[in-house]
Amino acid sequence: MNIAALVTWLVTALGGFYMLGTWIARGGVRGGNSRLPVPVIFGHFLLAAAGLVVWIIYLFTDTGALAWTAFGILLPVALLGFVMFARWLTVSRTPSVRAAGAPGSAQADAAPESSFPVPVVLGHGLFAVATLLLVVLSALQG
Repeated sequence: MNIAALVTWLVTALGGFYMLGTWIARGGVRGGNSRLPVPVIFGHFLLAAAGLVVWIIYLFTDTGALAWTAFGILLPVALLGFVMFARWLTVSRTPSVRAAGAPGSAQADAAPESSFPVPVVLGHGLFAVATLLLVVLSALQG
């Protein structure tokens, strides 16, 4: 179960890296019309990365306190993830009214996160939930 948690965490991270890269490439860091605040994005990323490092150390040391620490780190990661998902939903459901490509068009005015593919967002969330469950079950076993 410990290794399964690591695998799901890594798959979740891959989806997260893809979305972060897309968001940055589309101007998310510059603010503009993004509905995802920069501190929330990077807080989510940094906490998830820190938790992953703690989990890897736990795998090598088999120290129960580290498993619970990783789980404790995942809780705010999940909370920030839910906040971003809710904000993304409003952007993903906004209809495009203007012709794409023209200055001032819906494409030019679109929030960077509107470019996230729905399967990547859903997969990221599902693997994140699986990771959270596997980590807490592993911690309970240890």
